[in-house]
Amino acid sequence: MLLAIFITICIYQLFNIFDKRKGTKRRSILKKGEFLQFPLVEKTVLTHSTAIYRFGLPDENDILGLPIGLHISIKAKIDGKDICRSYTPISLDEEVHGYFELLVKSYENGNISKMIGELQIGDTINVTGPLGSYDYEPNCRTKIGMIAGGTGIAPMYQVMKAIANNPHDFTEVSLIYGNVTEEDILMKMEIDEIVSSRPDQFSVYYLLDKVDRDDWEGGVGYITQDLMEKLLPSPHENGVQLLLCGPPRMVSSSKKMAVALGYQKSKPVSRMEDQIFIF
Repeated sequence: MLLAIFITICIYQLFNIFDKRKGTKRRSILKKGEFLQFPLVEKTVLTHSTAIYRFGLPDENDILGLPIGLHISIKAKIDGKDICRSYTPISLDEEVHGYFELLVKSYENGNISKMIGELQIGDTINVTGPLGSYDYEPNCRTKIGMIAGGTGIAPMYQVMKAIANNPHDFTEVSLIYGNVTEEDILMKMEIDEIVSSRPDQFSVYYLLDKVDRDDWEGGVGYITQDLMEKLLPSPHENGVQLLLCGPPRMVSSSKKMAVALGYQKSKPVSRMEDQIFIF
């Protein structure tokens, strides 16, 4: 049985490195340790400070070459200093080619995020990768709990989408996604589509600081230990992992509560095998 699953996964992954329409092998562009320039080709504004930025690759058949769960680093010279920040694309190599997309919230006092927010069509960014230690493989976990805040949804969405795209990946996913207001929820339509496609495998709970309508069906307030115990998989089951990404205070408090619930405490730098992984 395990051999059959392994063979199926290998065939699935090999199939997805080819362009389904043209039958041509896709070229991976990223080169670890080398910064490459990519131009902004499209910008989709989501909120007053958040947008999806689409960057073009050299050829329409190229893919970024980023395994699920890993991230890129963007470098820019700001005030005479080289500054780098990490971002996880929301686009998947198996779905798109010729470009990749980033979900970015621009902060007035930010460095890279502010620079990206000020980009005009045709302007370029300097990118290297793949980077990181969370290299997701189908069925590497039986259940994954996720806690995300704001743009911290990016790596979670990438993993969820990869699982949803693979009919042979049976990993169950439970997501708690926190934001200030309903308007701040990012990728909601896409997340809801994943959940509705496999309701027995995916679940999402939206948590807001402020609610403007009486018929809001999600939660109000902050993430609590009771909420985590109710919505996330038990840490005592085999193959369970918890992923965290978002504002530092949210991540720190969620990690402490997870440990109190019985999740194994991770080291300062997360590793793929850790039961609690922080992006």
